[in-house]
Amino acid sequence: MRSDVRTSRRKAVVLLSGGLDSATTLFFAKSRGYECFCLAFNYGQRHDKEINAAKKIAESAKAKYRVLKISLPWKGSALLDNKIAIPKEPGKGIPSTYVPARNIIFLSFALSYAEAIGAAAIFIGAHAQDYSGYPDCRPEFFSAFNQVARSGTKAGSNGKRIEIKMPLINKTKAEIIKLGARLGVPFRLTWSCYTGERKPCGECDSCFFRHKGFQEAGFNDPWHLV
Repeated sequence: MRSDVRTSRRKAVVLLSGGLDSATTLFFAKSRGYECFCLAFNYGQRHDKEINAAKKIAESAKAKYRVLKISLPWKGSALLDNKIAIPKEPGKGIPSTYVPARNIIFLSFALSYAEAIGAAAIFIGAHAQDYSGYPDCRPEFFSAFNQVARSGTKAGSNGKRIEIKMPLINKTKAEIIKLGARLGVPFRLTWSCYTGERKPCGECDSCFFRHKGFQEAGFNDPWHLV
């Protein structure tokens, strides 16, 4: 006997930056049966290439999206201040492209959004390996923020957890690219470069890790970074 009861899909907020990591995370969430609500940020970064990429990726995935404009007038990052040079190659320590407390800010907005729409999860494409050394991309940070989500929301107090999910956290860039390829991620739509030129610079550390990842994964980067 067929049932007339329709079960609603689980909702998830996906932080979508426009890069290949967040794009892979979106397609991963979709593959797990989530109805995805993408959230991108215009936070005063050097260019809007990544925002435009995020829109195209969300549309490709047939996911809802919104761009939230916020202001970080105190700057403190090469991504926010044109007077600070973007590093041309990976170095030691936390790079100048680190934006103070960015993931805390983004996840706080995502948590509010998730609670408002009744989402069960927030997906973020952070990963700890082959990365630039950002402190807010470490597993212990996300573990702590999961506790914040449980103890600081109405949903959490009612026993309805909103889980912060990081499906890429222990993967290398090459492993992420292989996963994205299996999921059908349109890598040609992604933007990784810290500069806003017509083509990726091929020199910043984001370009470096992307190029290295494609080489190790055995795939051609559609942007043909050199």
